[in-house]
Amino acid sequence: MKYISNNKIENKRVILRCDFNVPVKDNIILDDSKIIKSLDTIKYLLENNNKVIILSHFGRVKKEEDKITNSLKVVYEYLKKYLDIEFIKDPLNLDQLNESNSNCYLVENTRYTDIPKKESANDLELAKYWASYADVFVMDAFASLHRTHSSTAGLSNYLPTYFGFLVEKEIEGLKDLINNPNDLLVIMGGAKIDDKISIMDAMLKKCTKLIITGGILNTFLKVKGYNIGKSICSVDNEVLDFVKNILEKYHDKILYSEQFIVLRNNENIEVNLNEIEDNDIIYDNIIDLDKMVLNSNMIFMNGTCGKYEEECYSKGTKKLLEALNLRRNVYIGGGDSTSAVNTLMAQNNYKYVSSGGGATLEYVAYGHLKALDYIEENSKN
Repeated sequence: MKYISNNKIENKRVILRCDFNVPVKDNIILDDSKIIKSLDTIKYLLENNNKVIILSHFGRVKKEEDKITNSLKVVYEYLKKYLDIEFIKDPLNLDQLNESNSNCYLVENTRYTDIPKKESANDLELAKYWASYADVFVMDAFASLHRTHSSTAGLSNYLPTYFGFLVEKEIEGLKDLINNPNDLLVIMGGAKIDDKISIMDAMLKKCTKLIITGGILNTFLKVKGYNIGKSICSVDNEVLDFVKNILEKYHDKILYSEQFIVLRNNENIEVNLNEIEDNDIIYDNIIDLDKMVLNSNMIFMNGTCGKYEEECYSKGTKKLLEALNLRRNVYIGGGDSTSAVNTLMAQNNYKYVSSGGGATLEYVAYGHLKALDYIEENSKN
């Protein structure tokens, strides 16, 4: 891998891929950590007299109306606190680059080009168009390295490609977890299980124990015959069969807590598994880590215990994070896990807190990332 830390780039036009897909509510950025972690690479490139053109996706754009709620303008306004930067409103028209003397630009959401799909389909004509405005491609969006899109991978076909400080830090920070997983406890949470079954299968092959929590636990409980009320649950027969099979195959590895906070008659109450009623909705899972797992050499957490963004449902996630804070070699797997750390923890002693989310999960499960492999194979370097 070629990093900008040992390959000086100066006096160039640089397309820089960042991941600014940050959580936003009421036009306020709730967790700015991915933006802040990208500033080192941006400022370094600017200090070396480069013209920096930043690309990022933001949410999913499947129809025209989605553009209204998935504009990077909110990130642009935030970046203005740190950078002298201009905003390009149309990712399919970068002519503004030829009409301005600025050295730093943020281009509107790359997924605006997905009606019909171009960016997400790794359309090489789109990548070639973007590349025509630059001399070098710097990939610094670790959280997007599991997607082979035009802006994360396709650009490497047309430009010399390097990796920024954030990607380098992630690769180094996760190195021991990837290469030497020793007595590994994995904690997987989140809302939906349907897109996690292959990753879960790969993870079970390499971990010692797997604690399942959050919304994905509901499907496991349903398959085991428990009442989960009206809680979120997969209805996909393939997923249900998968869950049944791994419960049988890995029954000695899979753990889960039986304590929940449910919404019942507009009240939040704490119940055990056998007390859940037909109209209950599970919003939080309370894990007593010390009772469930006495010792583990390494711990990897990806996903939260419930709807931690609302204080009334944050107890499970906060309790788990506090318990993990007292242990050694704990890795936090980006996405909601990292946002929860930044929201709920005043300070932490974790071994590493990733910016990656799904990318980190796939990297730990499989040991490689799709866009990383693509770039290594196709880059013009």
